[in-house]
This record gives sequence, C-alpha cells and structure tokens, in this order.
Amino acid sequence: METQKTSKIKLFLTFIYILIFPAALLFISGNWLWIQGWIFSIWFLGLCYTTIIFLYRHDPALLEERYKQPGSEGEKGWDKYFVIILVISFIIWILIMPLDAERFNWTTNFPIWLEALGLVLLFGSAFLLFRSYKDNTFLSPLVRIQSERDQKVVSTGVYGFVRHPMYLGAVLLFLGTPLLLGSLYGLLIGVFICLLVVIRIMGEENMLIEELEGYRDYKKKIRYRLIPYIW
Repeated sequence: METQKTSKIKLFLTFIYILIFPAALLFISGNWLWIQGWIFSIWFLGLCYTTIIFLYRHDPALLEERYKQPGSEGEKGWDKYFVIILVISFIIWILIMPLDAERFNWTTNFPIWLEALGLVLLFGSAFLLFRSYKDNTFLSPLVRIQSERDQKVVSTGVYGFVRHPMYLGAVLLFLGTPLLLGSLYGLLIGVFICLLVVIRIMGEENMLIEELEGYRDYKKKIRYRLIPYIW
C-alpha cells in the first residue's frame, strides 16, 4: 500500500515536471497566444502524459527504469557524461526556440509549408516514441544491460523496422519542432543533438553486441540502425 502511494506521488511530480517545458516555452516567447507554441505544447503534453499513464498501468517495471538517473548501477561510464550533455543541450534547445522564433525574431520565420512539414515530422515522432515504449519493456534511458530484469533482445513491432526506433523518433522531434516553431537556431541545435544521438547509438551498439545475447543475430536480421536504406 505504501509502495502504491509512493508511486502515485512520483507520478504526480513527474506530471508537474513535464509541464515545466511547454510552460517555459510559452512564457519565454512573450506571447501566450503563439499558435505554433500551443500546437507543440499540446503535442508534447499529449505524448508524455499518454505514455506515462500507459506505462503506469501496463508496464510499471519500465516506468521505474525510466526514473533511473545518470550514474545508476550498470550504466557505462562514458554514458553518464553523455546524458548530462544531452540534457543541457535539450534545455538550451527548448529555451532558444521561443526567443528566436517569437520574442526577438533573430532569424527569418519559415514558410507555412515548412511549418506543416515540422508538424508531420512530430506526428511520426509521436508514433515511433510511443510504440518504442510499448514494444520494448527494456527501453532504459541509460546505456546499460538490465541483468536484474533478465534483459532480452526485442525484435518485434517497430524494432522490426530499424534497430533504434526510439532514437529515430527523437531525431524527428529535434528536427520537426524547430520547423514548426520557425526557429533556425533551434534547427541548428537540433541537428547537433541528432549528431549526439548518432554517436550514442554507436557506443550503445558496441555494448549490446558484446553483452546482450542474441543481438548479433538481430543485427544481421535488421540491417539498419536508424534510417532504412541509409544507416
């Protein structure tokens, strides 16, 4: 009973924490009627809250894994610093876009068709991110083997499409959001974060090949890491 209560408190605090990002986006923009900002905020909250509620009800073990912090047991030493860089980059990215696109207009706003393309990319991102959580109960935020959970290779669902569908969803997020919001600086930072994701994939794959039984065979079956027919 106490564990259930603690879990609900943690869930509530997570909901509040997630709300900070779209609130900061709109506040920093200086325009609470910013349409593109509201579209992204609704998309962001909808995806995050839907995913968390799904995990809370159907896969609490994965939800608990997602709460792990850098430096947790089993995480590769290099990844602890990598996660910190990713988090800092994300915060800079989320703060720079409203300053660029709405408050100061540092760069030229994109044409409507590019903003529409950004929204399409976000829909693709939402699908891949949610399905990655649904299809893979071992989707840790850290580069580590979950030996305490008897981790196995997952090759079904979106993992039969590319080997790292969650990262593909993240790439679509980091490219689609600045296109929707109309921020060239946000797009440049997004490209930088995507490069960090690519580097992390290579490090993570080295670990999986060496330490996760069956991953070598999975790699032969699903040839592409991130983008079909490209890489």
